[in-house]
Amino acid sequence: MWCVSELNDDYIAKMEDVLETYEQPYHPQEPVVCLDEKPVTLHADVRPPTPARPGREARRDNEYERCGTANVFCAVEPKAGRHFTFPTPDRSAVEFAQVVFELAMAYPEAKTVHLVMDNLNLHTAKGLKEPIRNGFRRRDLGSVHGSSHAGSGELAQSGRNRNRGLQPPVFR
Repeated sequence: MWCVSELNDDYIAKMEDVLETYEQPYHPQEPVVCLDEKPVTLHADVRPPTPARPGREARRDNEYERCGTANVFCAVEPKAGRHFTFPTPDRSAVEFAQVVFELAMAYPEAKTVHLVMDNLNLHTAKGLKEPIRNGFRRRDLGSVHGSSHAGSGELAQSGRNRNRGLQPPVFR
């Protein structure tokens, strides 16, 4: 869940950029990919599950042992029906950069990959500087736009959200 504190000109302009991007017809040379992350809790079974057998469904106890947390970056290209998941130990700028570059490699023929993201502090060109210095190639980066009140994990959970920020950059 997210809220908008005020509908100012900047917010409306960014929203219009996002909506305009979503309205473009599908073009494989310029895919529109939504990217978000979601924290997850790691669980282990306390009792082993019982497999299904004739006349009885599989059973799994709802009691679990907590084994820490992790992060999952999720990317969805809605018009092509593609989705990607990138589990990581946590949410860091280096892991974000790695995910962006892995996404870019998934589109070798693309001239432009439009990333639609929220305004998390990691979702910036600054977050990509260290990996670029360490051998990744930057083709073109634009600025990140979007709502500063986007809810954590919404895109990762639903696979789409028209109210996310737009990054018009090109990665390859």
